[in-house]
Parts: sequence; structure tokens; C-alpha cells
Amino acid sequence: MTPSPDPRLGLPTVYLVDDEDVVRDALAWLLRSRRLLSEGFPSAEAFEAMLEGRPAGWPMSPSCLLLDVRMPGTSGLVLFERLVERKLLDALPVIFLTGHGDVPTAVGAVKRGAFDFVEKPFADNALVDRIEQALAKSSAAILKRREADVVARRLAELTDRERDVMRLVVEGRPNKLIADELDISVRTVEVHRARVFEKMEVRSAVELANALRGHEG
Repeated sequence: MTPSPDPRLGLPTVYLVDDEDVVRDALAWLLRSRRLLSEGFPSAEAFEAMLEGRPAGWPMSPSCLLLDVRMPGTSGLVLFERLVERKLLDALPVIFLTGHGDVPTAVGAVKRGAFDFVEKPFADNALVDRIEQALAKSSAAILKRREADVVARRLAELTDRERDVMRLVVEGRPNKLIADELDISVRTVEVHRARVFEKMEVRSAVELANALRGHEG
């Protein structure tokens, strides 16, 4: 059973890139039967044209891509490499659709960061299971990116002095040592420390350190 979408995110979408109409139609029907939205493309070029029109930070809702390995024109492998260059694989996991002869190629792509590969003809339940796992991975990546963006915005609100105090607070220095190092009074350190906590929306040095660690990661 398809899990309920995360209310913090939009509805999940599965993108289908395959030059065979019958394959795209079958996949779209399968996904509709599991209450999953899909969008089909007959070629890698058509999918890339769609990408060009999307804003920075796309995808903003859980997504994954079912990608045929062999297609006329730009192959699935070439498109995959372009997605690697765009750093999209975390938010847009790729599941390759392969014929038997393409399995070694697909295995190589998995080593390059593809989520998985599925041989044609595929087993419906097994494919949907992997799609749902790919969408879960996408959700986690998008939420992590959102959290990093929030931390970055909060950091941008700090003054230079507040950043100095924050760095030493995270290192575990007591207020007296921070005051000595920055050549300011303990009271001034306390004021800056309180403002850092307020702007970063944390209640302790541990929470602050965790927020910054997640941002750096």
C-alpha cells in the first residue's frame, strides 16, 4: 500500500522516460492504480527540455525517475550522467529499466549513484516497492535541503561579532574565556549569546552545534 505523502511536501511524482508508448502507458496505469502521479516523456531530450523550465531547487516534492537505458537519440545513460552533473540524484533517484543485455551497464550505473535497475518485463509489486523506497529517499533529501536553507538564512542574520561568539560557544568555551579571547565584557558575551540563540531559534549550545553540523553536512 502506498504510504501517505508527507504533509510538509507536495504530492510525489514519478517521471517516466521511455521511447515505447506501450511501456509508458503500462507504467502510468500501474502508478495510477497505486495512487501515484506520473509524467511521461518519449525521449531523454524531452525530459531535459522540461528540466530547463524548472526553477532552481527542483524538485521540491518527492520525485523519482524511471529511465530506459536504450533509446534513440540521447541514451538513458547519457541523461543519467547529466543528472549526476546537476547533482539531482538525491532528490530525483533514478531507477533504470533494462533489457537483459543491458544489466551489466545498469549495474555500472548503480555504482555511479543510480538507485536501482529493473529488468523488463518487470514484476509490478517489486517495481512499485522500489519506487516507493526511491520516493522516501527523495523526501528525506528535500527535507534536509530545506532545513539547510533555513539554517543558512538564520546565519545570514548574524552580525560578525555574533558569529565570533557563536563559534566559541559551539567549541564549548565558557562566557569568561569567550570574553577574554574577544576582549569584551562577560555581560556583552551574554547579550550576544542570547541573540545568537534567538536568531538561530535554539535553546542550548548543543542544539546550536547540531544545527550547524547538519548545515555543514
